[in-house]
Amino acid sequence: MRGKGIRIEGLKKRYGKGDTAVDALKGVDMQVAPGEVVGLIGPSGSGKSTLLKCLGAVIEPSAGLMALGDEVIYDKGWKIRDLRALRRDRIGFVFQAPYLIPFLDVTDNVALLPMLAGVPNAEARKRALDLFKALDVENRARAMPSQLSGGEQQRVAIARGLVNRPPVILADEPTAALDSVRALAVIRILEQMASQYETAIIVVTHDEKIIPTFKRIYHIRDGITYEEAGEGRGVD
Repeated sequence: MRGKGIRIEGLKKRYGKGDTAVDALKGVDMQVAPGEVVGLIGPSGSGKSTLLKCLGAVIEPSAGLMALGDEVIYDKGWKIRDLRALRRDRIGFVFQAPYLIPFLDVTDNVALLPMLAGVPNAEARKRALDLFKALDVENRARAMPSQLSGGEQQRVAIARGLVNRPPVILADEPTAALDSVRALAVIRILEQMASQYETAIIVVTHDEKIIPTFKRIYHIRDGITYEEAGEGRGVD
């Protein structure tokens, strides 16, 4: 599974039935290679969030195929019995809002996920602290979420999405709350993760600061994707 990328073919999602039905996805085709960070861009209501929710096994598609690595996870129904374990162990999520657990400190918020996956406590905490250092929140490791600024909370949430070193990362506007320096630092971390662990990463964004870093970009409009080459300069 690790290092095999993402494959989506003819993915469709319909909400509702009959005259009130809405086709949010009308036949999405995407491929993200191992070690690749791909941008996903589109206007509000174009299907970006629906696509991420389908790929993240949060909602069920109506048709099409999704594969993580060599394993098909959806084809006329889910092919994975334990979707919770799939989301926990094999897909990293970075949301636009931090969604930190308010009664756990910053380190516990990030270390909890690998511990639930069976990683020893000491190793889980080391992973968390290594990511905090890279994301410039090392000095907040013992703070409670309520003591952090919005930007600090988002960087902790990014660490949580990366800590399990999943083969797939889905990031929804991960830099929206960050200034230019920290936004580019986040993209640098994602590129490093992709390269080191052969992770396939999709980044949904409107952030003009990071769009030029992508080597490939998918535009989505009216539930259909279109691929184009990006500027692809990466982050030095």
